[in-house]
Amino acid sequence: MSTRALSFGTIAEAYERFRPGYPVELFDTVTAYAGRPIRTALEIGAGTGKATRLFARPGTTVTATEPDGSMLAELRKQVPAHVRTVRAAFEDLRPGERYGLVYAAAALHWTDPEGRWSRMAALLEPGGVFASFGGPVQLADPAVAEAVRAARAPFLDSDDIPSPDGTPPEHAMQWPGTELQRSEWFTDVQQSVVERRLTMSAGDYIGHLSTVSAYLVLPASAREQVFSQITQVLPETVELAADITVHLARRGHGQ
Repeated sequence: MSTRALSFGTIAEAYERFRPGYPVELFDTVTAYAGRPIRTALEIGAGTGKATRLFARPGTTVTATEPDGSMLAELRKQVPAHVRTVRAAFEDLRPGERYGLVYAAAALHWTDPEGRWSRMAALLEPGGVFASFGGPVQLADPAVAEAVRAARAPFLDSDDIPSPDGTPPEHAMQWPGTELQRSEWFTDVQQSVVERRLTMSAGDYIGHLSTVSAYLVLPASAREQVFSQITQVLPETVELAADITVHLARRGHGQ
């Protein structure tokens, strides 16, 4: 697993405090696609349980997996007691129990592409649903975004996560939908967007940036400098575009 993937543990509390949770529309999108009640769900890379809380409804048993011990400790403080928690990376999960839903919230790009979809299929019941969702939290005001880009430039070209399979941003189907479409294991691949707008104080926005991997891997002194430079160009409150792109697919029967 890459250094970036394991860089979150020290900031589990910041992640919990500054990362936005997920709206109920997302749950509705997934359950509408499933077309039946979701009794069992497995979460890949649960972090502090932002998405876990959305899916841990009465009638749904959620098993939340997370490789980082600090994240898992924070998750256990935050989620309902009936959530099962397991310290494990996706690659460590062994086929056994099968689930009606397997999902990843802003975590799939940390998983090993080698054998990803056959491993995923092995965790799902035939006809079970796979869901992946996430998206960048972006400054909505172009002038503020430009000022932040300029302030960041000496330290960091970009804080985006590039598409794991190189799909251009203008392409109609984005990753991981692109991989799901090519996979023999999955059918009925769908992509949709849950629109979301957020407002944060400048301080909370810096807190949010402190949980973004591109900043986490900077040396501490550079990280402090870049946050100081960005703070100087931010208004007191920032408007954010934080749309969630959702990819859904169904495990084929008889495979």
